[in-house]
Amino acid sequence: MSLQSALITLNRLESRGGGISVDCRFQITVLAVYLVAVLSVPLTDPGMLVWMFVYPIVMSEACGAGYGRVALKSLWVLPLVALVGIFNPLLDHAPAWEIFGVTVSRGWVTFISICLRGILALQAVLALIYSTGFYSICTALRRMGMPTVLATQLLMVYRYISVLLQEAQSMGRARAARGFGRKNYPLRQWATMVGQLLLRSVARSQRIHRAMLARGFNGTMPAPAAERLRVSDWLFLIGWLGVTAVLRFVDLSSLLGNLL
Repeated sequence: MSLQSALITLNRLESRGGGISVDCRFQITVLAVYLVAVLSVPLTDPGMLVWMFVYPIVMSEACGAGYGRVALKSLWVLPLVALVGIFNPLLDHAPAWEIFGVTVSRGWVTFISICLRGILALQAVLALIYSTGFYSICTALRRMGMPTVLATQLLMVYRYISVLLQEAQSMGRARAARGFGRKNYPLRQWATMVGQLLLRSVARSQRIHRAMLARGFNGTMPAPAAERLRVSDWLFLIGWLGVTAVLRFVDLSSLLGNLL
């Protein structure tokens, strides 16, 4: 991903907030329960995890982000998740399934389950961020009891990522303008650019911090007053908790197989 597209993505996320007209605290609660349900599915039952895709698909479409965009971004975590379970097929050779005469070992089944868990978890988090925006999430976490210092740190890290990307983009344009079309540079020059990027980012962050202090910043970000809970908020919470419970404790694949 280029620096320009990364900045556009961050700006798009900051401009969101209100894609789904539901209190963010209830959305975070549903997400937490959903993640517990996904992680509690036995590794030997990846078929149940397939049904768990209902939540990120519905949420991403409801907030207007589109499931295709969320699914593509979730693929970035696939190499890391695959690295966690890469040795399962090599260590566990016990037979688990037989498909068209081909025996599938339990190691491959657990490997697929680990990959599905990682993708589902990231897709659910991305759907929440696209729906409410990161600022609303940090504000809701403060209201739910998260220490103010931690919530502020999360928000500051998110804010200063754009500062780092803007400085990197500025240095990249300057390098391209003075490179006469050259794209390959020695390692020593890249090390110098990384050091300069760090110094430029720290200097700009200090200027931003002084400006915040001049405007009354006292270590915490101001939070708007909490809105009154509506009937739709409770319906959202109860509905998704019920759907998550059904997806976790009911074997829908076997149920549909018996019906058909």
